[in-house]
Amino acid sequence: MRDKTQANSAAPGDRLIRAGAVVFFLGAVATLVTVAPLFLGAKPFPTYMFGLSMLMAVGFLVAGAGVLRSVTAGRRQAREAAPGASR
Repeated sequence: MRDKTQANSAAPGDRLIRAGAVVFFLGAVATLVTVAPLFLGAKPFPTYMFGLSMLMAVGFLVAGAGVLRSVTAGRRQAREAAPGASR
C-alpha cells in the first residue's frame, strides 16, 4: 500500500521547528556579540543585548513545541490507520 503523503509535504510541526531554528540562531549570534567585548577588552553592550541572548532559549522551546506537535500528529495518523487498535 502506498503512503498518501508526498515526500515534500509539510508535517504539522515543521513550521514551528524552522521558526525555532531561526530564533535560536539569532539568539546565538546575539550571545556571541554580547560576550565578544568581554574577551576583547572593549566597552560592554547595553543590558538589552543580554535579553536578546535569551532568544536561544525561546527558539529551543519553539522548536521543541514543533517536535511535540509533529509527534502527536504522527501518533494520531497511526491510530487512524489501525482501526482495531483504539483504547
